[in-house]
Amino acid sequence: MAQMDLYEVLGVSQTADEAEIKKAYRRLAMKYHPDRNQGNEETEERFKQIQAAYAVLSDPQKRQSYDRFGHAGIDPQSAGGGGFGDIFGDVFADIFGAGRSSRGGASRGSDLRYELDISLEEAFHGTTSTLNIPVLTNCGTCDGKGTKPGTAPVACSTCGGHGQIRTQQGFFSLQQTCPTCRGAGQVIRDPCLDCHGAGRVETPKSLQVKIPPGVDSNDRIRLAGEGEAGRRGGPPGDLYVDIHLRPHALFERDGGNLHTEVPISVVTAALGGELEVPSLEGRLGLTVPAGTQTGRVFRLRGKGMPSVRGGGVGDLMIRVAVETPVNLDSDQIELLRKLGETMGENHQPRGQSWLGRVKSFFE
Repeated sequence: MAQMDLYEVLGVSQTADEAEIKKAYRRLAMKYHPDRNQGNEETEERFKQIQAAYAVLSDPQKRQSYDRFGHAGIDPQSAGGGGFGDIFGDVFADIFGAGRSSRGGASRGSDLRYELDISLEEAFHGTTSTLNIPVLTNCGTCDGKGTKPGTAPVACSTCGGHGQIRTQQGFFSLQQTCPTCRGAGQVIRDPCLDCHGAGRVETPKSLQVKIPPGVDSNDRIRLAGEGEAGRRGGPPGDLYVDIHLRPHALFERDGGNLHTEVPISVVTAALGGELEVPSLEGRLGLTVPAGTQTGRVFRLRGKGMPSVRGGGVGDLMIRVAVETPVNLDSDQIELLRKLGETMGENHQPRGQSWLGRVKSFFE
């Protein structure tokens, strides 16, 4: 990443304004987000690069420093540095849902993800679901501090409370996270007996989540602050509810439209008639004109799914399938034979058209 041009990472020119940079970032972040490419290490690395580039180019001061000095201008160890380490701390916080540790070990809690299966009817009308999930919450005994009541953390003797240690290698001075306190700058000598120094305990939690009408599979609902508690008093993470629609016995959903198939008899197809068809609002009437062929689709406008984003209502698409009669008695068979003898070419337009194509093919 250190050798890559940040403008090339986002696919924008050096003269791009703030809106262009933000638009490019959103498009690429959506394409390469780990949730959309689970298990793909290449896209995950690409996502990190996009986050890092945007962290610099979206900040006027950091961008100016980068334009003047290149990567050296955003390297905290170089003159004019703009805090590249801080940038990556923010990037990893966005990716993994946990904020950077501050002095004292405080950090943002992890985000949680819950997969919720709902029916098509619930997606149509909207509903409220109860989620029962185990989460890490602040320990009530130590109030999330991790120390035994009446005691407090002490400064780390390895780093002197700085959370970082420096080592000299020739002309270079390297700064690393303290291995003893892991960057907290403090250590707990008398841990809380209930949470064993972690500051958090697993607790069952019941939440009510409102599902809006029109929600679809792969939609996500964010419940801010309902994730895991932060460490050492840090802010909590968020809970993301991923929606999945269960298969329906009658309907298939395609965006805002619903599709269903209705069988009709040969008599109804030939002579026409009135049908009752199902919808998510109840039974609806459908007029079938005479001469209807199998596979014909009828559109009932405004009888599909509502839009969760405030758009119009979709349509209900009804495909009719003409059924060949079975289990005929002798009288019915004779009637069909007589009907067949009286039917000419004008009664089967599609059949005649097909025979014409076959004849042309063999000629």
